[in-house]
Amino acid sequence: MKLSILDQVPMSRGETPMDALMQTIELVQFAEEIKYDRYFVAEHHNTTGLISHAPEILMTRLLSITSSINIGSAGILLPQYSPYKVAENANLLEAMFPGRVTIGLGNSPGGSEITRQALTDGAQSKVRDYDRMLEEFLGFLRNTLPLEHHYRSVKAGPRIETHPEVFTLGLTDNGAKRAAKLGIGFVFGNFISDKYQESAIKIYQREFVPNAFMQRSYTIFCSFIIVVKDDAEKEMHRRILDHWLLNVSKGRDTVIPSIEQVNKMHYSDQDKRIIDKNRGRYYIGRKDEVKNEINRLYQTYQFDELMVINNTFDFALKIESFRSIKEIIDEINSEE
Repeated sequence: MKLSILDQVPMSRGETPMDALMQTIELVQFAEEIKYDRYFVAEHHNTTGLISHAPEILMTRLLSITSSINIGSAGILLPQYSPYKVAENANLLEAMFPGRVTIGLGNSPGGSEITRQALTDGAQSKVRDYDRMLEEFLGFLRNTLPLEHHYRSVKAGPRIETHPEVFTLGLTDNGAKRAAKLGIGFVFGNFISDKYQESAIKIYQREFVPNAFMQRSYTIFCSFIIVVKDDAEKEMHRRILDHWLLNVSKGRDTVIPSIEQVNKMHYSDQDKRIIDKNRGRYYIGRKDEVKNEINRLYQTYQFDELMVINNTFDFALKIESFRSIKEIIDEINSEE
């Protein structure tokens, strides 16, 4: 099992955007030092607490300050852009950093409807065109557009021999079928929703169509996972994440709150229902508990890579949790 990090570049209460970016730089170098396989950055817009607005720019910075770890997007919001332009960006990254680039794409509108409109200069939504746009992106990237395609003569430079691995983020059975049909990697976003977890991963692995660029299915399972020292720390992280996920669910402030801030909050019955539902999106526990849960997930879904996200207030505790998770995966791999 490989191991990666998903970084939304979260900002904690009392910090600046520059603080969050410096922590991302420290975290990716730490991840490379302890031999994480990949480091993904997200794309978010019109949000106060997530600084990952431009994944390709972030990727270039992180690739420049590391030497071996693979850096990816998870994911670029393809419906908001031109497949041709995204393919050129991907090829340019690969040309500058051969063999170290992964391109993950998503079908999100990027935020609220007014945010989507601002992002696309008022263009009509293309979320329903994702399948076509994904196929065109692959065609531009690999120079495999059909001869009869309108843009066949348009080439995505630079013209290079190798290309980045490509994944699509999915939450549903349809998302799994899309990835399988196109023969690309599949990231199941448990950190967003676990509703179709039982079926989507199995559908992708069963229906995957091998091709010249990817001979077998490759599944990444992404979830919030935090390793703690004791029950007191577990309760603190749980309450912070519960409150933050509630804010995200209701379109509120996305800055990571402190436990002191959370302790002052009062929740409605509706809030409590949302909090309870969101708890399927994360796992927090002591090291032995987290190892058992990861093992259970791995045995159930047979994914190839675990992608971990940790949006907690204290950066030092985040570092220690990522260290513990790496030790857990090393133990699991050695036991196989």
